[in-house]
Amino acid sequence: MSPDQKPASAGEPEKPLVNGLEIDPELIPYLLAAKAPREAETDVPEAKPLRDKDGAKLSAEQDEVLAEQLAQPRPSVSLGPGTTTNPQAAAIYQSLLARRAEHQIEPTLERVAGVLDYLGDPQELFHSVHVTGTNGKTSTARMIEALLGVLGYRTGRFTSPHLSDVRERIAIDREPISIAAFIAAFEDIEAQLALWENAHPGSQLSFFEVLTVMAYAAFADAPVHVAVVEVGMGGRWDATNVIDADTAVIGPISLEHEQWLGKGLTNIATEKSGIIKRGANVVVAHQPEEALAVIQAAARRQDATLRYEGRDFEVLGRVAAVGGQILTIRTPAATYQDIFLPLFGAFQAQNAAMALTAVEAQLGGQALDGESVAQAFAEVSSPGRLEVLHSSPMIVADAGHNPGAVQALAQAVAEDLRWEHTVGIYSAMADKDIETVLGIMEPVLGEVVVTPMPGSRAASLETLQSIAEDVFGSDRVIVADTMAEAIAKAGEIDDLQQAPPGTSGVLVFGSVVLSGMARMVLNRD
Repeated sequence: MSPDQKPASAGEPEKPLVNGLEIDPELIPYLLAAKAPREAETDVPEAKPLRDKDGAKLSAEQDEVLAEQLAQPRPSVSLGPGTTTNPQAAAIYQSLLARRAEHQIEPTLERVAGVLDYLGDPQELFHSVHVTGTNGKTSTARMIEALLGVLGYRTGRFTSPHLSDVRERIAIDREPISIAAFIAAFEDIEAQLALWENAHPGSQLSFFEVLTVMAYAAFADAPVHVAVVEVGMGGRWDATNVIDADTAVIGPISLEHEQWLGKGLTNIATEKSGIIKRGANVVVAHQPEEALAVIQAAARRQDATLRYEGRDFEVLGRVAAVGGQILTIRTPAATYQDIFLPLFGAFQAQNAAMALTAVEAQLGGQALDGESVAQAFAEVSSPGRLEVLHSSPMIVADAGHNPGAVQALAQAVAEDLRWEHTVGIYSAMADKDIETVLGIMEPVLGEVVVTPMPGSRAASLETLQSIAEDVFGSDRVIVADTMAEAIAKAGEIDDLQQAPPGTSGVLVFGSVVLSGMARMVLNRD
């Protein structure tokens, strides 16, 4: 796909005049990407002469236009006021919550495809990258989005679940959609949604299905060049799978959601490989042999091009650094050195390698501009994924909730954070493998504070305490009735260590909801 491929519009707009110079509006994003400032800690080489998307050097007039554009203030990435502060948006959100919950799966694409058909199939008006796997989907999606954005593409991103506000799930140009855009997205689909549901009694769309339709309609309306879409669960029957994605990304697969995806790795891999479309690019993380065999067979059936970690791409080097890590990554097209990633953990390095390979594949298989790659990764954030929420005491939140994610979390604490003493704050949904997760973390934690979460799916405080005491012993388990109390108690324990700064900390883990609660208590936007 070339940079100038984009959804067709009804009419070509007039080219803007800036200081008397006629500028192609399609050129501006690419010039801005080339002109964007670099962060000092990335240690990128001295900038080369700026060029436009076709490789031509910028004229003095174009430089002047860019200078004016860059001088304009740009909003920082922020949700702003909460969705529920607006009565109309709050009413829409409540109407969505009244629908079938997103974890209550009914395996069919008929409902989403039917409403989108009534809307004129907006999902066909943009290119897409589809991301699945057991862990790392959101982080990988954010990295792909950042790379495409710095390279000059207008992006959409659809991820789930959200930490604190539903608008986090739908982003355009790396910004969560505004309250006004959230309302508009629902109003754009409301009539067709009602029409389809009235014509199909008993087939009401779920919370997640409606959000999927809203996201695709918003992306087409923007319009975006490329949408980066994270699967909600599985892949084959996931509501997002109505897109004909150019590139499929399959992260590490382990046992999860077996009640919906089937027992064993073969069934789970079959569901996840269902996002592979005819002739697509497929980027696959290192997998158990059982899962890899399924993915390879699916790629062959679809005549897809498979790029596999360890054979076609890999992390060649990873060095812990202040605030993150320095990476060397080999892809099919190039080796990228000294890339600063402001995220912790070997799994985030693996996600970065997948993202780089996916964007190369999406853009035709050529090497990407090294400076743009450095800038994109330096700007990446992944809320709730080994996210530093507080500095003294150091409090880190991670949404890992299954054994695979927690294995990676334990490794990151040992290799990247390198704390001599760690206090955990834990809670979980009742259907999670609580005992196994706590067993994995037991050697890493000095103590664990258990605390409840809201909602009917959450494990009770009594259950959490009982299992934690079985794993840790009662003398290492503390009970807190609220997140604020849990943070206070964990902080007191951390203070008692009298450890030098940076050698101890508090780790919040076990649920996306829990990470969101910690962010709210600590006033993170």
